Amino acid sequence: MIKNCSAAVSLPGGLVLRQARPADLDQIGALLSARGEPDDAVDHRLVVTDPDAGLSACAVVVDGERVVSTATLLDEEVHIGGIRLPAGQVELVATESEYEGRGLVRALMNWAHERSAASGHLVQAMIGIPYFYRLFGYEYAIDVPQVLKVNSLPPAGGRSTLRAARPSDVGAMAALQAAAQSGFDVTMPHSAACWRWLLDHESSNLLVLDHDGTVIATARTTPPGGETLLAEAAARDEAAARDLLSGIAALAPGDPIRIAHRAGTVTGNAWQEFLDHEPRRTAEQYYLRIPDVAALLDALRLLFWQRLTAAGIDRTGRDIVISTFGAHHRIPVLANGLGEVVTGGALQSPGAVGGAGLAPDHLPALLFGPHGIEGLTRIRPDVYAADEELFQALFPPLTADVLSYYLPYR
Repeated sequence: MIKNCSAAVSLPGGLVLRQARPADLDQIGALLSARGEPDDAVDHRLVVTDPDAGLSACAVVVDGERVVSTATLLDEEVHIGGIRLPAGQVELVATESEYEGRGLVRALMNWAHERSAASGHLVQAMIGIPYFYRLFGYEYAIDVPQVLKVNSLPPAGGRSTLRAARPSDVGAMAALQAAAQSGFDVTMPHSAACWRWLLDHESSNLLVLDHDGTVIATARTTPPGGETLLAEAAARDEAAARDLLSGIAALAPGDPIRIAHRAGTVTGNAWQEFLDHEPRRTAEQYYLRIPDVAALLDALRLLFWQRLTAAGIDRTGRDIVISTFGAHHRIPVLANGLGEVVTGGALQSPGAVGGAGLAPDHLPALLFGPHGIEGLTRIRPDVYAADEELFQALFPPLTADVLSYYLPYR
């Protein structure tokens, strides 16, 4: 493990992992463009020149002076039940093809996780290629919204104007997004830094609907040409939502539109009749990683207490026991709240003490996902609860809405 995330680390073959330097930027940009997309180089510059991130957010592996691998860690925040959880997100990962298979991404992920821990992050969230990041402790947990085709359009709007977002619009856009996310159990909003980056992001356009100087709707779209993806849509009311959709359609007349559907939001409700509600054909989820189970459970104690009291369950004087089989966690139930989490060793039969057992790779889905313990128990043999009423109250199915720097559909 990399214990000092700011120190250079020697790797096999004479390679060195270290923090990125200004002289590395051109090479990093060329590597990201060659192994990813051309816009990735622009995005990297936005991050490392931002005061909230800077070069310390990026690490490289070098062979002499040549940059052969890189990764960047972004600061995020996950909200659940009124609790704000500091989070990290690894992005802009790339390795020269001739250096693949030498453990460089693993070394960079270790660096990112050490830096994330030093920043106080309780979870890491990311979107990535299938399976690969499970090798580094990530598990699929939160559903990506379904993308639906637009099969008809509302009539053209009235006096509202659709235009590119400006820095002065960020407050209004953030307020609209907060309102849209208020109906979800788990959310990840855009950080202040991310809003700045998105204004200059070349892989998507940040738009607002302006009515007499007031921003009444917002969305991100892919650049015109062939097909438009409309995502992160939020509106003041359904009339504004319909005007937003008709305005975006007018930017590229005749081009098909797909929408990242945010069920239950103003835009989701307003656009129901215009969408082809086809069944989801493939599972798509965000990765989550929980580096310290006890620390996360401790941070969520107030939420668990609220769920217990809302369900009318009184377990005063008894522990809530959660076993991941190789270890277990006890949460004392006191008269006026939950005590600090106590972690112990292997507990293969938590049912014998009225506890719940689950394989550790299912924990992100249990705490943040759409199944809850009842749903996971139906589909995973290594998830079960001795006291169903208790654990179904503690771990219900959750809805989620994630706003990330990168759209999951690009």
